[in-house]
Amino acid sequence: MNQTKKVYLIGIGGIGVSALARYYLSKGWEVSWSDSTNSELIGKLESEWCHIIIGQDESRISSDIDLVIHTEAIPETQSELYRAKKIGLKVLKYNHALAEIANTHKLIAVSGTHGKSTTTSMISQILQRSSEDFTAVIGTLLKEFDGKNFFTRWENNYFAIEACEHKEHFLAYKPTVAVITNIEYDHADYFQTPADYLYAFKKFIDNIVPHGFCIINGDDTNCQTLIWKRKDIHYIIVKKDSFSTLFPNETQASNIEHFPEIIMHIPGEHILFDAKLAYIVSHMIGIPELISLETLEDYSWVWRRMEIIGKTLHWNTLMSDYAHHPTEILTTLSALKSGYPDKKLYVVFQPHQYSRTIELLEGFKTCFKDADTLIIPDIYESRDTDKNKASMSTKILVDSIDHSNVHDWEWISNTLKFIEEYDAQKPNSSIILLLWAGNIDNMRYKIKTS
Repeated sequence: MNQTKKVYLIGIGGIGVSALARYYLSKGWEVSWSDSTNSELIGKLESEWCHIIIGQDESRISSDIDLVIHTEAIPETQSELYRAKKIGLKVLKYNHALAEIANTHKLIAVSGTHGKSTTTSMISQILQRSSEDFTAVIGTLLKEFDGKNFFTRWENNYFAIEACEHKEHFLAYKPTVAVITNIEYDHADYFQTPADYLYAFKKFIDNIVPHGFCIINGDDTNCQTLIWKRKDIHYIIVKKDSFSTLFPNETQASNIEHFPEIIMHIPGEHILFDAKLAYIVSHMIGIPELISLETLEDYSWVWRRMEIIGKTLHWNTLMSDYAHHPTEILTTLSALKSGYPDKKLYVVFQPHQYSRTIELLEGFKTCFKDADTLIIPDIYESRDTDKNKASMSTKILVDSIDHSNVHDWEWISNTLKFIEEYDAQKPNSSIILLLWAGNIDNMRYKIKTS
């Protein structure tokens, strides 16, 4: 009689690790894990028959566990991780665990500085409506996936994932189809120069299987430098209104083809471009055009991406968005301004990491121009050094931003009070936007709604 396999996941706060848990549940494994804090996400996983503890308990790491997976954020000294390695269990970081599964399929890996979650979710929803068998692991929650970040069907011919470039994690993947949305220097805590960052994407392209596909942003200057670095793969070069293909061993691109009309109900040129990338993937796979276009037309807000949470007590619209890089912030606010021209934008932004705030300070100075009011409660600390924290503060950031109505309210508890005061004073007038990559999104559960 076959014994049920067991997997233990450390640090379920990571959105990717929770998707892996769902993958192993779908395969009939016994799934357990731990995390330092509780959350709504963890509560949902418990309802799916995961065994979870808050905190750490090394006694739960037994010799009959087949696999231990942990997030990047877990230190080597964490007691469960330490014991797992000590007794010789198979231990993998998240990206290597995902690669071990995904690399055995026709892998569609979406990378780039911005737009990974949106593009991956669009591709996955088109696949879901088609007759293709596939699995998807996404860095957001989709209502089409029953509020989950994971979906699987049949024999899993295709496997769609986000491929994050941080610390070159995406180099674990061997895609059949690689999508690069854009390349803009980021993660300076790891990549010392813009050239180092760009070179990581070249290595990512080197990982594409022979005769595979690289779908790349032809309007992006950094992406342009990577076209035709390999002669044994297809390059599909996507521009604003058209696309063309470089076939293996050919000397010039195919004739330019134009996109059909893609109707989106979400504002923003960046969203439309992500949709065009998703369309190209479906076009290349051979999914009927009508399915692709109808899916994209029906595409709606997803968790953490211009997500409409609901109405406040005084009928303002409460929204959340994961944008935390200046370019993402600029495009998100511009899209909301054009999509809701009669609404004021009341923006509560929580910067992610002291080090990143230092790196991106020049961009932060001007990216909030479409906000009518800007609140910065605190900086979310993650992997920051004492030197980083001594060099940056909320006050320094606020004083640097070129905006006539920006405020430093120091702590999230103060911010909640001022949001509710604004809501009462300006009823049915505004979008109240939680903009973040830290923990400020938890405020959605504290703000009174109608």
